[in-house]
Amino acid sequence: MLDSLPHLRPSAFPPLERARPRILQVNLGRLCNQQCLHCHVAAGPNRREVMDAPTVDLVMATLERLPFEVLDLTGGAPELNPGFRRLVRHARGLGLRVIDRCNLSVLGEPGQDDLADFLAAEGVEVVASLPCYLQENVDAQRGTGVFAASLAGLQRLNRLGYGAPGGALTLDLVYNPQGASLPPPQAALEADYRRTLLRAYGIRFTRLLVLANLPVGRFGSTLLSRGQLDAYLALLRGAHREANTAAVMCRDLISVDWQGLLYDCDFNQMLGIPLGATGGTAPTHLRDLPRLSLDGRPIAVADHCYGCTAGQGSSCSGALDSHVVEGLGRGV
Repeated sequence: MLDSLPHLRPSAFPPLERARPRILQVNLGRLCNQQCLHCHVAAGPNRREVMDAPTVDLVMATLERLPFEVLDLTGGAPELNPGFRRLVRHARGLGLRVIDRCNLSVLGEPGQDDLADFLAAEGVEVVASLPCYLQENVDAQRGTGVFAASLAGLQRLNRLGYGAPGGALTLDLVYNPQGASLPPPQAALEADYRRTLLRAYGIRFTRLLVLANLPVGRFGSTLLSRGQLDAYLALLRGAHREANTAAVMCRDLISVDWQGLLYDCDFNQMLGIPLGATGGTAPTHLRDLPRLSLDGRPIAVADHCYGCTAGQGSSCSGALDSHVVEGLGRGV
């Protein structure tokens, strides 16, 4: 796989500083039952990088010692980690919000028959990947049969109360473009999703989160191999909006990889850019976190960061600014 990092630095992206960390985002490994074209983690069924039990224990101890408010679990498919449920129970017992970044098809995997029931019983917030409401687009990006499996997963979650209007179980869907373009305005696309999914499949959800594809991992490698990386970076830089820097996810989030190493965000993790707040070049480990003073410290940036500030902006919680001029979604 081609490495996009040499093309992302040096960078003129504006300096960023941390606020108090509220969110611990933990990548439980790169094992996944899917192998998606856009995946910045380059996850798949043959990946063997999985967080071990002692590191899961360290995550739990960290949640006890530090005042995090949210545990955000990602992967790969985080649910395939043997420690996933133990970690969820522990965090919920501490009163934390827990987010599961779910690919939906994992709900039908062997041995996961009760996964949806577990998520509902623990009050876990589900952020579910569904990059389109059309079968041909989803299957082209994520693999044949994934659309049908995703719908089955959504319908199962709906039966448990996820996505019900006014209900307590949050079900957010995630859209990302098919290729080297910015996503369309979030509010208008959410209306299309609601109308189509309800009419065709009886599916309800809480919110649609619109994310840009960052030139990292498998997607970055694809752009390089097609000679499109420079044009895509120019698109992102040209659509940069300074106001979005105030709300980017890295300001109050710590990213932890499957080995327990710390990063400013999941994208920096995949690029191997260490936590900028320490001022060093070597990775910092989760065991060191209680001794670090992060408030007001710098965040490591490179040109991929323009993907989070371009147009309406993009973060783990979707668009940063829903009031965007039309036309920003044009491709390169």
